[in-house]
Parts: sequence; structure tokens; C-alpha cells
Amino acid sequence: MAQAEKDMYLDTFTKFSRAHTSVLNYLSGPPALPEDMTITQFGVLEVLLHKGPLTHREIAAKILKSRGNLTMVIDHLERDGLVERLPVAGDRRSRRVALTPRGEKRIKTVFPLQAEAIRSVFGNLADQEVILLGQLCRKLGLSLAAENRSRKAEGKKPETASGGAQ
Repeated sequence: MAQAEKDMYLDTFTKFSRAHTSVLNYLSGPPALPEDMTITQFGVLEVLLHKGPLTHREIAAKILKSRGNLTMVIDHLERDGLVERLPVAGDRRSRRVALTPRGEKRIKTVFPLQAEAIRSVFGNLADQEVILLGQLCRKLGLSLAAENRSRKAEGKKPETASGGAQ
């Protein structure tokens, strides 16, 4: 691989990483989220709103977080009365996490703020650029998901979004 090509990949990765960090920072606080809610708490509440009750494993897969980190987040949401853990029929160890009425009301109030902030993030891009960016991100994500499945089949643990092995 030529040096210029290596630099192209590193340069693109640096730009991608900086953009990702900037977007997350923008979406992680007011006005996109209330001060008392983290982006991970929002992710849990949002996925439960749109997918219904899920196990810890299912939530972790949907929001790309490790199950260990997720347990603490769900503990806090449960303490605040926003979610509840329900037994799974036929499995004494497993629990499904579900929104409480209070949690549903909270996420339905916060979701429009986050959606508007996301629209604002892409406000400097033309519609076609947003579509292209989405297509490129999907292509990259699917190829890496396939690579992680291949590594898992070989006995190697794939990395999670938080950097740890699953």
C-alpha cells in the first residue's frame, strides 16, 4: 500500500472520528436532551418505545453498548421509575425491561427534542449529501458486522462500540 493511500485512510478516519465526537457531544446535552438524562439513558428509553420490552442483551445490541455498562444505566432508570424489569416466561434468570407509564411519558416528551437536534446536525448538508452519508455509513457498518461475525466464528471476540469485548 502506497504512503499516500495510507494517509488517505488515516485522514478519513480522523475526520470521521472527530465528526462522530462532535455529533455525540451536540446530542448529549441541552437542548437535545434534558440535563438529567444521558445519551445512553435516552437510547434505552427510545429503543423500548419503538421496540417494546426487550432483554438486556437485545437492548445492548440495539444501542451498541456492553451489557455491563447497560446494567447500571437500567438500574438508574428503574430507580427513577422510568423502566421496570419483568420476568420472562419459562426462564427464571432472564428479565425483560419495559417502559413504565412514567417512562413512556418522559421519552415521548424528550424524543422530539432529540429528533430536532439530529435534523439540525445535518442542516449544513444538502439532502443528497445526507442520503449519501447514510448509505456510506450503512455500507461500512454492514461490512464491519460481517467481519465481527467472522472473527466470532474463529473464536475471537468482536469489539463493542465502547471498546470492550462482548
